[in-house]
Amino acid sequence: MTLLELIERSSARLEQAGVSFGHGTANAFDEAAWLTLWSLSLPLDELDLVADRPVPPQDEARVDALIAQRIATRKPAAYLTREAWLQGVPFYVDERCIVPRSFIAELLADASIDPWLSERTRRVLDLCTGNGSLAVLAAMTYPDVSVDAADLSEDALAVARINVDRHQLAGRITLHHSDLLGAPQGPLAGPYDLILCNPPYVNAITMASLPAEYGAEPALALAGGSDGMDLVRRLLAEAPARMSDDAVLVLEIGNERHHFEAAFPRLEVVWLETSAGEDQVLLVTRTALLEAQSP
Repeated sequence: MTLLELIERSSARLEQAGVSFGHGTANAFDEAAWLTLWSLSLPLDELDLVADRPVPPQDEARVDALIAQRIATRKPAAYLTREAWLQGVPFYVDERCIVPRSFIAELLADASIDPWLSERTRRVLDLCTGNGSLAVLAAMTYPDVSVDAADLSEDALAVARINVDRHQLAGRITLHHSDLLGAPQGPLAGPYDLILCNPPYVNAITMASLPAEYGAEPALALAGGSDGMDLVRRLLAEAPARMSDDAVLVLEIGNERHHFEAAFPRLEVVWLETSAGEDQVLLVTRTALLEAQSP
């Protein structure tokens, strides 16, 4: 059996079992390829080079066992491999945090945010940092900035520490235990020139119907209340006081655009294009936030 044949067989098993995707892959074949290549310690981005390689019986058995574990546990593949990738950068991940998949990573990589920044952009805040991936990517993208990364979950911050240290960025990224912009030791100081936030935003009806793979993640990182906007309301009310005059906030709200617009009808925002369309991530200036709050 060749490697490609093993992946195709594993893909069929995943499809037949009805597993759900969305934690790094979007379909059964890509997930099977990821798990197979990882299991055999092969480069994850070079399938074409090894597709025709014969697979020894012991390696076939190893892959079969991992696929069986994926089906039986319904855990996202990243929890099984203890690794997730964003924009070609590897990150450690486990059940203490959500599997990183923010579209904000794309916007950092393709410079979509840059037109709103300037030479005065020096302080960045990554709220709801989870495993710290966006904080790391921001530090890599903007080598002259310092980054604060905050999360309510101390478990998630422990994972973020692993990733900050892994990428040797402890000198530029500071982790904070924080309930949005208010930390137990006092509020995050600011002012920040750029705030990134991928908060819990899933509405209650959707939360109740999520596939098991999403149920394996910490609910704290997903659930946003009845309309998904509970934390977003707090954030937009508190953010201007922590932003510099020309600062911007980049906010991911997933499939909740209709709820967002219903909650903030007066707020002028810019919708940024990602691989999932133009309704997943928005950018808002401090000026717009203040104008929306005025009587």
